Amino acid sequence: MTDADKAPATPRPAATVLLVREDPFEVLMVRRHAAATFASALVFPGGVVDPEDSHPDWLPLLCGHEELSDHERAHRIAAARETWEEAAILLVTGGNGECPTAPDRPHGSLFREVVQASGGHLDLGAIAPFGHWITPVDAPKRFDTRFYLAHVGREQEARCDGSETVELEWIAPHEALERARRGDAGIMFPTKLSLLRLTETPCPRTAFEAALQRAIVPLTPVVSARDGGTVVAIPQDAGYAEWEEFTPQPRLG
Repeated sequence: MTDADKAPATPRPAATVLLVREDPFEVLMVRRHAAATFASALVFPGGVVDPEDSHPDWLPLLCGHEELSDHERAHRIAAARETWEEAAILLVTGGNGECPTAPDRPHGSLFREVVQASGGHLDLGAIAPFGHWITPVDAPKRFDTRFYLAHVGREQEARCDGSETVELEWIAPHEALERARRGDAGIMFPTKLSLLRLTETPCPRTAFEAALQRAIVPLTPVVSARDGGTVVAIPQDAGYAEWEEFTPQPRLG
């Protein structure tokens, strides 16, 4: 059987979060451990959806979830969990403001205990849908990723966990794009278009309002050969400022 005859890999459900803050308008980006997925690129905090994210014991610890489907609720919980695990930011409302310190951050099912200990509720209404990207069909490892947007205060200190994330920084969306254009940072196509979308609004509040009004369409980029390199593309009417990215073939010698 040739590679062309193989069935595409099944995408794994995943969630990622654009955490934004104001004065100035910045977004949190992380770089993962060398052995992790997308290790060489600047990305937003995120990861795969766990079975624990659908557990009914979550319900008393949530707010803003009443109109969400079970599927959507699990994705937003996953988004909040990954934000905590990778960046030490807890997306709760109310509570006593007390959270475990970075070395004590648990993973998996214990995230519920973190939220419960905070005395607050995980606010799923404050996590807005922002995009939906599915890895190209010919990729050996694929993800079906919901992108979300959340606004956090400047008092929230982001910290690497030292395991999954080894670097992080708050950066203006336009500056992240400029660094990518200069070749100073690797940014994947969906990340680039998400940053471009952020530059269309002047602050976190307007970005959140725009996200709530926007229809979310699942997109699976298509990768094809073009003279001198490859191009990754989405439909021109997908609602993004750009719809393709050309990568020249490296020169030999």
